[in-house]
Amino acid sequence: MKAIVIDDEQNIRKVLKIILSEENFEVHEASCVKDANSLMSKHYFDLAIVDIRLPDGSGIDVLRTIKEQNPDSVVLVITAFTSTEAAITAMKLGAYDYVIKPFNLDEIRIVLKNMKEKIILQKKVKELQQYADAYQHIVGKSEAMKRVFNTIDKIAPFDTNILIIGESGTGKELVSKAIHDKSKRAAKPFVAINCASLPAELLESELFGYTKGAFTGAYTSKRGLVDEANGGTLFLDEIGEMPQSLQTKLLRFLEEKRIMPIGSTNEIEVDVRILSATNKNLREYIEKGGFREDLYYRLSTFELNLPPLRERKEDIPILIEHFARLLSQKFQKTIAKIDPAFIDYIMTQELKGNVRELKNIIEREIILSEDGHLRYTPPNHSPNIYYPETKIPDTGINLNEHLANIEKEFLQKALHKSNGVKTKAAELLGMSFREFRYRLSKHSI
Repeated sequence: MKAIVIDDEQNIRKVLKIILSEENFEVHEASCVKDANSLMSKHYFDLAIVDIRLPDGSGIDVLRTIKEQNPDSVVLVITAFTSTEAAITAMKLGAYDYVIKPFNLDEIRIVLKNMKEKIILQKKVKELQQYADAYQHIVGKSEAMKRVFNTIDKIAPFDTNILIIGESGTGKELVSKAIHDKSKRAAKPFVAINCASLPAELLESELFGYTKGAFTGAYTSKRGLVDEANGGTLFLDEIGEMPQSLQTKLLRFLEEKRIMPIGSTNEIEVDVRILSATNKNLREYIEKGGFREDLYYRLSTFELNLPPLRERKEDIPILIEHFARLLSQKFQKTIAKIDPAFIDYIMTQELKGNVRELKNIIEREIILSEDGHLRYTPPNHSPNIYYPETKIPDTGINLNEHLANIEKEFLQKALHKSNGVKTKAAELLGMSFREFRYRLSKHSI
């Protein structure tokens, strides 16, 4: 990874270069706008540190150039206290953060470490974009998912029935769509139905269709989903929930490749590939009499097992970034930062609902976010709200002084809880680092 430090003060450049080198960055230096532009025309920089005031121009203009050339570059702005307004402008233009001179070395190390983590996440997401495009948003880089992608590539071209096995929320329908898209049938219809979503009589009419007057309410004829998928792929989700009476009819269709709509005496020949999915152990279900063994073997010419999320936890950070991007667009909300603590927390969770549960968490947190910062709020969580003493003594009270004392107490407690790390203390109090530092100064802490 490459970084550029743009500052006219040589000592600052040297210090920042040392810190960045410790984080394994290849560091370039520039003391003015001209030198910076020259370097940026030759190199792509993952990270940039830009001083607002430069001898031959403004760091704001440099920031604009960086973001125009490389939108993914993560930029830290350095400013003097009197340039706060310019720093705010920089944030609006896409700067990751800004620090005020003179800065604390421990604090700058934390900021740069967070910037590095953001860069790594961005690179992982980009690396996986090819998979997201080719596999209909199936996101994953783990060895387990690489095996899934490799298997899809091998089996998709061959016109054979496939049983996809996986827990709820592992992406079985997405995988079935990917198989269809990579098959010779890709230009033909892909039709999906959940066998658990309808009672037996309705499921039969949906699958095979019916003629006008076939039953009460059949005012017109309806083409079945099997026929609609002719030439393409029919995906039967939750196949284990299909009633046994309908299992027999499905088996007959698989053997003869013909269907007869309800109320009709004419058979229709249909060419369709069957992909099915289940979250059950069908072999055990067969032993209990819940599923036909001969149908099982017809459907499972090839079995594809999808790993649960707990077996590919290395994919969680990438999935969080992926869903944050998609859902923030959907809800038209800007998510500028994902708290590393948020990712760490999610990594510790069981996530029985797998990718679907993770997506729900991200969606909820995006909706709740008010500052473009993605933090985790446990569901049904009631925060521990501090209610100060509200009884007013007979002698009265100085409200401003009382509130100031409460604020000071919380600042001190946050510092103590975070072992003196101010950025962490600011997060504990739900405020920006700059606001936290201002309040410390106000109370002479």
